[in-house]
Amino acid sequence: MKVLFIGGTGIISSACSELAIQKGIDLTLLNRGTSIRRVPEGAEVLNADMDNPDEVNKVLDERTFDAVVNWIVFTPDQIDRDLKLFKNRTGQYIFISSASVYQTPPANLPVTESTPLDNPIWEYSQNKIACEDKLIQAYRDEKFPVTIVRPSHTYDKTLLPFTGRYTVIDRMRKGKPVIVHGDGTSLWTLTHHKDFAVGLVGLLANSHTIGEVFHITSDEILTWNQIFHIMANAAGVSEPKLVHIASDTLAKHDKDWGDNLLGDKSHSMIFDNTKIRQVVPNFNPSIPFHRGAEEIMAWYDGDPARQEVDVKLDAMYDQIIKENT
Repeated sequence: MKVLFIGGTGIISSACSELAIQKGIDLTLLNRGTSIRRVPEGAEVLNADMDNPDEVNKVLDERTFDAVVNWIVFTPDQIDRDLKLFKNRTGQYIFISSASVYQTPPANLPVTESTPLDNPIWEYSQNKIACEDKLIQAYRDEKFPVTIVRPSHTYDKTLLPFTGRYTVIDRMRKGKPVIVHGDGTSLWTLTHHKDFAVGLVGLLANSHTIGEVFHITSDEILTWNQIFHIMANAAGVSEPKLVHIASDTLAKHDKDWGDNLLGDKSHSMIFDNTKIRQVVPNFNPSIPFHRGAEEIMAWYDGDPARQEVDVKLDAMYDQIIKENT
């Protein structure tokens, strides 16, 4: 099986690249070669900038693939570019969308692939919906062989699960209060990238997936209070000081943070993974977040240079807490 990953060394895609190689897939990565993550041994690497289609056409030459996965498409114009680039080059084109495209807030739980797409808050999600619309239209009109995949908050050892990243851990370790949106009881799903990879790799070049949509998530359900406590414990903090503040209030202080919360994380999201299991029977997420949290802290503690504190955000935390407690 010949597969092209556009990207392939990111938070989610790196685990998929590793697993694809383990499965004996002939994997080519096309990227700019700037990632901090290593390329798995056995993968071919082509260096090109996807924003330069002439450069991409040159490095791909006459190659064709059984499947192409583009990990770095975010806007409809990028879809237009890919439709031209890969129309006659692949038997399957996998678009990495986002579970944040689902109705926000959801009218019903658990979320299934038939849940309506409607996110009135977050531009990121609105762009992903527009990308999906273009691809489905291309499938209907031209039989473009698209498969759509919707991850939800998938992480690796480098990704702390909250805005501010290590700044939040630094505050916890110093005994300072940290902000949890709302009352901290909304339900959330965190998926380890190695668990996600089992589902994604199982979709590659699978003819039953053409024209279909799948989300791929963990089955573990946690409240945000639990997530903060798990991360605190992994960081060696037994009793973190959590301060609960409404998402609307946080949005007034920082629009990007607010959009991310109101357009995604402030709402409970539970997913039904029946569909991916029907196509990939060995998909069985097995890495609980407490183990993932230990991996994350081991990575940050492995090199002090990774422990970056956002001074501006740290000050904003103090200001918000002072004004609202």
